[in-house]
Amino acid sequence: MREVIEALIRSTMDYAPSLIFTAVGAALTERAGVINLGLEGMMRAGAFVAAVTALATGSPLAGIGAAMAAGLVLALLHGWLCIRWRSDQVVVGIALNLVMLAGITVLVESMYGGNSTPSAHALPKIRIPGLADVPVLGALSGHPLTSYLAIAVPIVAQWALMRTRWGLRLRAVGEQPGAVATLGLSVSALRYGAVLLSGALAGLGGATLSLAVLDSFNDLMPYGQGFIALAAMIFGKWTPLGAAGAAAFFAFADALRIGTSTAGVELPRGVMLALPYAVSLLMLAGLVGKATPPAADGQPFDPEVR
Repeated sequence: MREVIEALIRSTMDYAPSLIFTAVGAALTERAGVINLGLEGMMRAGAFVAAVTALATGSPLAGIGAAMAAGLVLALLHGWLCIRWRSDQVVVGIALNLVMLAGITVLVESMYGGNSTPSAHALPKIRIPGLADVPVLGALSGHPLTSYLAIAVPIVAQWALMRTRWGLRLRAVGEQPGAVATLGLSVSALRYGAVLLSGALAGLGGATLSLAVLDSFNDLMPYGQGFIALAAMIFGKWTPLGAAGAAAFFAFADALRIGTSTAGVELPRGVMLALPYAVSLLMLAGLVGKATPPAADGQPFDPEVR
């Protein structure tokens, strides 16, 4: 039994970070009133750029930096179209996902002649002295840096959103952008900042897949995790800690699926694939209750119309 619990903890610690980073970014941008459906494409770009950079430089940390930069560039494009030109945010996000799906597939095939990159330098695993030898809790040790960042990032984001002047303004922009503008504050600047943060975190989430979970990029990445992160954000009621908790629960449900399969439990393949989604929906829907988005979520702001 102890071995099973430890295996579930280890698997959750490895698979949750990519979802957590992206879900936290989604919470920040939607609290500012901008829907970012392009997270899947940003994660895909981040995973690919991270693997290519790590291969070229031999440094996985350089790969993470490049992945976050790639996410920032795509987020800037998303913000420019949605905030500057007030384009439909849902359409822009979907278009971004489709362009990244096709464009990176072409790049991988042209650069490496297949549907994946060669093995890159993966992030080293960190052994925490003292904790590693503790029964059960020792499973929390021996993970890449991103696993521990995924614990710190939601806490910092929650504090910044709820306890700082910047967070207060960001939440106000998502509820009453007209009122924020009357105070002389720039609605566009606040929204750009939130969108860029979501892009950087989505890029980090993608890099986690290619440099921490695996040691390469393959054409299936990020396996729909951008959309799952959006669902986690909704389950988490648009808060960083809630989104991170829901993302971690989904990763746990996925670990349960893998553990069930490894233990030899025979179920139809479709049932096994749907298991984490079904468990997450049932548990979270029962626990979370009604979720209400920010009042101005998805609504472009026109300073001439108040």
